[in-house]
Amino acid sequence: MNDPKKILVGEDSSVIINLTKSILSFENYQMKAAKNGKQVLEMLEKEEFDLILMDLNMPVLDGATCTKMIREQDNPKSKLPIIAISGNMHNYTMDEFRKLGFDDFIQKPLDYDKLLSTVKKHLI
Repeated sequence: MNDPKKILVGEDSSVIINLTKSILSFENYQMKAAKNGKQVLEMLEKEEFDLILMDLNMPVLDGATCTKMIREQDNPKSKLPIIAISGNMHNYTMDEFRKLGFDDFIQKPLDYDKLLSTVKKHLI
């Protein structure tokens, strides 16, 4: 049997973290959460993940800057799928998300089906 996929969620809202965890657990994904981009980078140094869900607006280090830093690394983690989570999705086009280093995006408030389908699409 395959090991469950590990997902790192960079998100400062406990409500979104808990909702995401409950949605992902239905599909047997393991999830860890970081409250800001600095914590995301620290967790990436210590553990292996299969995908990152990244809020754009976080304290200490925002999601776009954190994603750029991950993409600039010279290791396999720089290729991890990173999905933006944003309540301000309409401020960006998909091309702008890609230029920021994101592979995809999910609009807040989170939609159960959209979250799962987007995660599955990148974990094939």
